[in-house]
Amino acid sequence: MAHHISDHCPIARTAALIGDAWTLLIVRDLMRGHKRFGELEESLSGISPKTLSQRLKMLEAAGVITRQAFAEIPPRVEYALTEKGEALIPIIEAMQAFGERFADDDGG
Repeated sequence: MAHHISDHCPIARTAALIGDAWTLLIVRDLMRGHKRFGELEESLSGISPKTLSQRLKMLEAAGVITRQAFAEIPPRVEYALTEKGEALIPIIEAMQAFGERFADDDGG
């Protein structure tokens, strides 16, 4: 049975988990603390509610974030990083440092 290279490569597995911009930006926003869906949607200008919902479900299933629903009217749901999600913080910070040093506004 053939195995994909990503089955054994930790970099490929990590890229598969956080490899799209929206996912990285969701983690970035949750680094600052608990957020509600609307707060994330506002911060991530341009993301559709459907895409945000899909990414949040994926991150929750992967154990990167938690979803806590409060029994209130109107209903309130908050998202937060788990220990696994917090382990991504140094990666996000390194990407920020790289972007500040090497990536200009023209994409260079």
